[in-house]
Amino acid sequence: MKIINKTKQTVLANNAILANTAFKRLKGLLGRKSILPGEALILKPANSIHTMFMRFSIDLIFLDKKNVVVKIIHSMIPFRFTALYLSSSQVIELPSGVAKSCLTAAGDQIVFE
Repeated sequence: MKIINKTKQTVLANNAILANTAFKRLKGLLGRKSILPGEALILKPANSIHTMFMRFSIDLIFLDKKNVVVKIIHSMIPFRFTALYLSSSQVIELPSGVAKSCLTAAGDQIVFE
């Protein structure tokens, strides 16, 4: 799946995987040594995440039910928890630095292809 920031006309990921079951969300990126450029993981439903036992930093984009960005966390390091974002219905996990390089900001519209 491809993830596009429609507002900025930038591609966030060319190879996104949807984690929409309890097991897939629980596993997430655990066990991986990195997330490659162009990759992403979409956790749905989700309004908070953790990076316990991960080996690398990631960017997080929290989206509401209309796929509008409600919060971005840049370069979240391992062994941390996010706050609970009640308006979020899903989270995109990206390689560290992608959200900033694509100029993604709160209020941007995200589309999935």
